Amino acid sequence: MNYFTSNHVEERRVAEEKEEEDDEEVNDNSMEVWQKEYAEDRSWESLQEDESGLLHSIDNDAVQHAQYRRRLRNLSAATAASRIQKGLIRYLYIVIDLSRAASQNDFKPTRMAAVAKHVEAFIREFFDQNPLSHIGLVTIKDGVAQCITDLGGSPDSHIKTLMSQSGCSGDSSLQNALDLVEGYLCGIPSYGHREVLLLYSALTTCDPGDVMETIKKCKRSKIRCSVIGLSAEVFVCKHLCQETGGSYTIALNEFHFKDLLLEHAPPPPAIAEFAVGNLIKMGFPQRAAEGVVSICSCHKEAKVDGGYICPRCKARVCELPTECRICGLTLVSSPHLARSYHHLFPITPFEEVSLALLNSSRHRLTTTCFGCQQSLVPSGNRPNLRVACPKCKQHFCLDCDIYIHESLHNCPGCESLRHSQTI
Repeated sequence: MNYFTSNHVEERRVAEEKEEEDDEEVNDNSMEVWQKEYAEDRSWESLQEDESGLLHSIDNDAVQHAQYRRRLRNLSAATAASRIQKGLIRYLYIVIDLSRAASQNDFKPTRMAAVAKHVEAFIREFFDQNPLSHIGLVTIKDGVAQCITDLGGSPDSHIKTLMSQSGCSGDSSLQNALDLVEGYLCGIPSYGHREVLLLYSALTTCDPGDVMETIKKCKRSKIRCSVIGLSAEVFVCKHLCQETGGSYTIALNEFHFKDLLLEHAPPPPAIAEFAVGNLIKMGFPQRAAEGVVSICSCHKEAKVDGGYICPRCKARVCELPTECRICGLTLVSSPHLARSYHHLFPITPFEEVSLALLNSSRHRLTTTCFGCQQSLVPSGNRPNLRVACPKCKQHFCLDCDIYIHESLHNCPGCESLRHSQTI
């Protein structure tokens, strides 16, 4: 909470801020054009020192693959260590901090622009991996939390509303945001997994009451809260994540922020003792007839062509998945269920082929990737990176490894082996 004891304190604070702004302008004006270019590009971060003390450029592809492999191993270890369930129907609120801290330009061009760009990609990836789930957007500005989109399954509507947001001002209020989303999520059925993802730029929170009581209320409501910070670590955010079972991470740069954000796209594990198994009644609507004019229950207006017909009340809806506004039936399609199925039985992470096996003359290894048929023979100074499926023993390049685990969700070698056995 922020308190001001007198007008003198306020005047002194304003004067100090003005002096800091003047100092920043002087520093910017004293730099040459070429200096500003290097300062903005931060090109020194793309260099690393080897054992002999020489500087070399970082192989971004190798670093990205190493981070991906490490993330796969961590997920596999977490899955094997505990008896878990996957939340296939998730209700996620993304809380975006639009206080004055979001206008800083340490992320190009500003934190707000970088967050909006990567949240757009996250929303599409989220619905691709969680077709039965719902997302809502909340912003924090001038100490007030505002819900700009309700929970829904349409990525285009969320993205359109997000891109229309402009301007950053005022302070951030963590308590107001948590109170708002807790009020929306407390009415979610028990089969739905309640989650909050905060993209927090500020280093402070200006709250009207005790934020610790709000955190306890979120814990009682079984809301999993995670925070991605765009500045330094804040104690209250860390405490929030620890109490509710979420994760708290700090983005080092824009690329790191993108990776941290996309890690929240797959459904998180839910401890079996706290996850309640329920039967959910769903409807599989048919496509509406062409050339027929009907009232859309989503937008409450007449539309021609397209849409789907609810099998229970015969109401028209525009897109799937959704919940019928008339009878409340959950409407899905069979591909949505099929795409959600792979989270229950994920593919085993592929194993890296050791250098000893690659250099051994007794083992004759394949020279092409089983997936894309590209050569696995090293060229020049590039390292020979390949992985192998522990079941079918087929070798793949790292690009195919990422594609198989993140998009395809089926091993081509295992599928071809299974197909040959059935013939």
